[in-house]
Amino acid sequence: MFAAAAQYLVSGLTVGATYGLTGLGFTMIFNTTGIINFAQGEFVMLGGMMSVFFRTWLGLDLFSAIMLAVAVTALVGAAMERLTIRPIQGASPINLVIATIGVSILIRGAAMLLWGKDTFSLPPFGKAAPIAFLGAAVQPQSLWALAITLALLTALKLFFTTSIHGKAMLACACNRKAASLMGISVARMSLFSFALSAFTGAVGGAILAPITMTSYDVGMMLGLKGFAACILGGLGNPFGAAVGGLLIGIMESFGAGYVSSAYKDAFAFVVLLLLLFVRPSGLFGKAGVERV
Repeated sequence: MFAAAAQYLVSGLTVGATYGLTGLGFTMIFNTTGIINFAQGEFVMLGGMMSVFFRTWLGLDLFSAIMLAVAVTALVGAAMERLTIRPIQGASPINLVIATIGVSILIRGAAMLLWGKDTFSLPPFGKAAPIAFLGAAVQPQSLWALAITLALLTALKLFFTTSIHGKAMLACACNRKAASLMGISVARMSLFSFALSAFTGAVGGAILAPITMTSYDVGMMLGLKGFAACILGGLGNPFGAAVGGLLIGIMESFGAGYVSSAYKDAFAFVVLLLLLFVRPSGLFGKAGVERV
C-alpha cells in the first residue's frame, strides 16, 4: 500500500509539473494584460506535436526538435498577440476572452488538418532503467520533467528579479498606466508575455509527450487544468500557479488510484470548487478590496 502511494505521488508530480507550467503561462499573460488566455492549452499541445513533427519528419535529434518546437510555439504566441489581441485591445474583457477561445479552436483545427487525429509520442530523454523509490518504480522521464520544471521556474524567478525586461513586466502587472508614464512600452511587454507564456507551455508539452503521449486535442483539457492550477494557487501569483499545478496532479493521481480512473479529470475541479468556497483568492492569492 505504501509503495502504491509513492507511485501515485510520483505520477501526480510528473503530470502536475505540466499543469503548473500551463498555469504559469495563464498568470504571466493575466498580470501583464489582464486577459485570461484560453488558448494556453494549445501552446502545450503545439510543444508536444511539433517536437514529434520535427523529429520524425525532419529527422532532427530529440534535443534540437524540442528546442525548435519551443521556439516556433513562442513565435505563434507572439503572432497571436499581434494579430488577434492588439487590434481589439480596447474591447471588453469578455470579447477578449472569446477571441482567445476562437484562436484555440483555430489552432486545434489546424493541428488536426496538419497531423491528423492519431496519437504520437516522443522517446524518453534518458535510457536509464526505472529507479526504485520507497517501493515504487520511478521512470527517469519523471525526474527529467520535475528537474526541467524546477530549472525553468528558477530561470523565470531570476528573469523577473534581475533583468530589465522582467522588471518591466512586473511594473506592467502592478500598474500599467504608471509603467507607461515611466517610459515602459506596455504593448511590447504584452507581446513578450504572450511569447513567454507560449514558451513555458511548449516546454510542458514536450516533457509530457514521452509519458502520456500527445495528439491534436490534448490542449483543451490541459488548458482547463492549467487554469484550475492558476486559480488554486491564486490568480496573479506565478509560482502559486506552479504549486497549484503540482497539487492538482497529486489529487488527480491519488483519486484515480484509490477511487476510479473514470473520474480522474473531475477530482481536481471538485477540490478546487470546495477550496474556493473557503478561500476565494486561492491558496497564495491576496484578498483584495475594491472601493466603488
